[in-house]
This record gives sequence, structure tokens and C-alpha cells, in this order.
Amino acid sequence: MRKAIAVAALLLTAGSASAAPAYGTAGCGLGSVLFGSQPGFVQVVAATTNGIFGNQTFGITTGTLNCGPPATPAGARLFIDVNREALAKDMARGSGETIATLTQLTGCSDAKVVGATLQKNFSSIIPNEKVSSDIVADNVLATLKADKQLSCSAI
Repeated sequence: MRKAIAVAALLLTAGSASAAPAYGTAGCGLGSVLFGSQPGFVQVVAATTNGIFGNQTFGITTGTLNCGPPATPAGARLFIDVNREALAKDMARGSGETIATLTQLTGCSDAKVVGATLQKNFSSIIPNEKVSSDIVADNVLATLKADKQLSCSAI
């Protein structure tokens, strides 16, 4: 289940929060990304897809999968935890989809600056490979919060 959520998050970060929901009667989730608001039986397929992948809670929490803005500040923490490996790779590069999504989730102003900041602080954010996900999330959020240039409004 965790891998399915991580894969969905990585593949569908482009379907992140927007001003107007783009889903039909099946609600937000992977089904809404795949089938949109098309009327009719396709909404049953969309709802079934949402149910099979169990992704609506993730979408609502993180503000992805057409579910609108994150429901809580915990959305960024959950995103960091679920996407830890991909985020670590993007932090080492200083750019990538996980950094772009994290930028949006934390309300930061510029993904390029966020990427550069996380890259510069990589060794203090992830001091070793055995560090817990909670510590990594704490370190990422503390790093973003400490840099006033980023103006992160949702941390």
C-alpha cells in the first residue's frame, strides 16, 4: 500500500491542488486524475479506482490528486515520509518533482531556491542513511522555515 501511495504521489504530483476541483461525483483521488469530471458510468470506474488504491486520504492530506489545498500542515510531513528516497535524490540534485511538490505543500515562493537550499544543507538534513523519517522531516521543515528568503507560508 505504501509503495502504491508513493508511486501515485510521484506520478501525479502534476495533478496537484488547483483553484477549482476537476472531479465528478466520485470525488477527488486517482480516479479524478484519470477520468476527470466526465458524467455517467465513468464515475463508477473513477470511484472504484479511488477505492482500490485507497488514495483519497493521501490526496486530501497532501493537497494532491485534485483534492485541493492540503488539509493540515501535516501534509508536508506525510509527503516527506512517503517520498523520502525520491526527495533525497532530488535534494542531492537541487531540483526535481518532489522538490516542486514540497515547495507547493509548504507554501514556499520558488522551487529553484528551495532546491538550492535543500541541496546546500543536504548533509545536515540527512546526516546518515539510518536517520529516521521523522528526523528528516523535522530537518527539511526547519531548514525551509529558517530561510526567510523562501517565505514559506504553510510550515
